[in-house]
Amino acid sequence: MPALNENYLKLEKNYLFINIAKRISKYITDHPESKSNIIRMGIGDVTLPLAPCVVEAVKRGAEEMGVKETFKGYEDSGTGYDFLKNAIAGYYSSFGADVKASEIRISDGAKSDCGNIVDIFGDSNTILITDPAYPVYVDSNLMSGRKIIYADCTKENGFCAAPDQSVHADIIYLCSPNNPTGAAFTFSQLKEWVDYALRNEAVIIYDAAYEAFITEDDVPRSIFCIEGARKCAIEICSLSKTAGFTGLRCGYTVIPEELSFRSSDGTEVFISQLWGRRQGSKFNGVSYPVQCGAAAVFTPEGREQIKVNLEYYKENARILSSALDELGIFYTGGKNSPYIWLECPDGMGSWEFFDYLLNNANVVGTPGAGFGKNGEGFFRLTSFGDREKTLEAAERLKKLLAK
Repeated sequence: MPALNENYLKLEKNYLFINIAKRISKYITDHPESKSNIIRMGIGDVTLPLAPCVVEAVKRGAEEMGVKETFKGYEDSGTGYDFLKNAIAGYYSSFGADVKASEIRISDGAKSDCGNIVDIFGDSNTILITDPAYPVYVDSNLMSGRKIIYADCTKENGFCAAPDQSVHADIIYLCSPNNPTGAAFTFSQLKEWVDYALRNEAVIIYDAAYEAFITEDDVPRSIFCIEGARKCAIEICSLSKTAGFTGLRCGYTVIPEELSFRSSDGTEVFISQLWGRRQGSKFNGVSYPVQCGAAAVFTPEGREQIKVNLEYYKENARILSSALDELGIFYTGGKNSPYIWLECPDGMGSWEFFDYLLNNANVVGTPGAGFGKNGEGFFRLTSFGDREKTLEAAERLKKLLAK
């Protein structure tokens, strides 16, 4: 009989959003008349269609696959086509980040790479994760039995924890703008983490999936805008929220060429080489038509078209933020992020507030407890919904929660 990886038994039985779906399904079964009235603001999935230039680029790519002279089979490098990597490198350059096309690896999205990147690191490493956290950071390390320590993000520190200099970590997960809290590190705050990683000879796995929502000048768009980051950081990004690729699947990971560590025998090992070897064994790349569509995102036309959708979601965030301001409810996010992280009123627990909101306003969000112990008593709403439904949800919140 095969031995099981019993680390999986340490995980929650179901992924957070499966539990939410089950609760909604039960509510609809008990209250069938409410089905069409429920406003879902829980899962961070986009609702606006792909930009027209992206659709056309995907079509052209697919058409090329139907012609012998332009047909593409396996991609030679497995790291992505040069036309896309060059486009992404140009995008980084537009906001002052030093990233070479050769340092970019194309993926099927940030979630996959955030979970898989630790395959190239030993199980004896100590992992530091800010709490609350996107579940994949925790789960992917629990699956390998690694030791996890947490940096507390709380109301008192604006959900942006600073590193504890008395604690050692080998691998650090940071996400800014943050999922779920919407909080974002300033340049000086992120510099503290880079300095901490350099002192500890640690690596930062930096999730920048929401960088396109940043509006404030003192919030960096990339960790590579920070001095020293090229010696200690890996950045993972996605087109899911930037350009609506949740159903198309494309992202990218940046590993600086100088990022290296010593193996047990003292040999210098470059992280990009290990990651390339891992991906070559377990990943066959992103389809050519999808990469054509991704490249269109970074053209002047594409940037203008996706800006329209981004502004739509940002306005939804402003609508929800305004409602919470009117109610006097504490929250973070909504400015540099599509997420609004609010304190549950009247001391309610986060799952208690989930049920209260569903039963009394037919509005669905995400209980903060699903993101870690510091999420208890907080609740996440997303701005990715329809404008009319967002306005209606704001009105329902104000009516239900007004003192």
